[in-house]
Amino acid sequence: MFKLISILSLCMSTICLLATDLNQSPKELDPNRTAKIQVALLLDTSGSMDGLIEQAKSQLWKMVNELATSKKNGKAPAIELALYEYGKSSLPQEKGYLQQLVPLTNDLDLVSEKLFSLTTNGGDEYCGWVIQDATENLEWSESNEDLKIIIIAGNEEFTQGNIDYKKSCKGAITNGIVVNTIYCGDCEEGIRYLWKDGADRADGKYMCINQNDQVAHIETPYDSEIGQLNDELNKTYVAFGTKGKEKQARQLSQDMNAKSYGASNNAERAISKSKKSTYNNATWDAVDAMAENDDFMEEVEEEELPDEMKGMDMEERKEYIEKKATERAAIQAKIQEAAKKRSAFIAEKRKEAAGEEKNTLDAVMLKTVRDQAKKQNFQFEKSK
Repeated sequence: MFKLISILSLCMSTICLLATDLNQSPKELDPNRTAKIQVALLLDTSGSMDGLIEQAKSQLWKMVNELATSKKNGKAPAIELALYEYGKSSLPQEKGYLQQLVPLTNDLDLVSEKLFSLTTNGGDEYCGWVIQDATENLEWSESNEDLKIIIIAGNEEFTQGNIDYKKSCKGAITNGIVVNTIYCGDCEEGIRYLWKDGADRADGKYMCINQNDQVAHIETPYDSEIGQLNDELNKTYVAFGTKGKEKQARQLSQDMNAKSYGASNNAERAISKSKKSTYNNATWDAVDAMAENDDFMEEVEEEELPDEMKGMDMEERKEYIEKKATERAAIQAKIQEAAKKRSAFIAEKRKEAAGEEKNTLDAVMLKTVRDQAKKQNFQFEKSK
């Protein structure tokens, strides 16, 4: 009898503890918590996928800006992207012909850098393997309040490799990660190759595109102004630390990459840089670091500061950073004001060209991500 009472007592204690945890659920119920949108891009880099990579390069900032128009509980979400390549024969077969290029991160300059470094060559595309790797090896949020998405694009049978895609897709959705599939080619062929079945098994959407279509960028009268403001914005960054100059150089390099796809794409990147939710460089920029940590200037070592600040006393250093922050805020406000006019211009042009939009990566992907975010109670600004 004593043993029975002890067991029952232990069980009741355990149930009470579980009930307390469930009732608290602080991560789910805190209205001040910043929600996350996490997107992992798994791109086929086999020999026939040059067009897909080009579309991804030209649309990165457009996708970021689309996500940045959302809010949850009245707050802009934190946006994290990850990047994989798979299907390249120069990658080790024993590792699934795949490679994680960038983990889930808000360092979008790093994502851009790795995306622009992609090359293609022939190989086998192990879709099940790369989905499993992304599910298990990325740091996905544990909160059900966040949006977690894998987007995989390619053009061969979804069944290749010795890891069953059915198991991989089930593993993803069991962890709250939706899998969207994009077949690069004929839609019916993609269905026969089981790309739709993969999406269906993970609550995702099946899409098909012509990866060789040229993405149509709508040039606007505001692109040049936004580009000039971006040049002024760059002057407000104050690099610190051992990696500061390197990361500032990366920032400028990714500006040039965006500009290589035209003034419209350059404007999209500048608009991303004007929003804290999509572009925060507190790890290397003293302005962002001080905005996040009031004690930053007291904590940073003098040798980590740029040369122009080393001769300043503490008050002068703070005044210098505060001045840069004020300049930045004013420039970002101008960019966002021009961005509103630009959006209205683009919306009007799209009305005039109704029915002419090409079936490209951005066209299918952005609508899908927006629809799935809405299901997670993210609210978006009116569609452009």
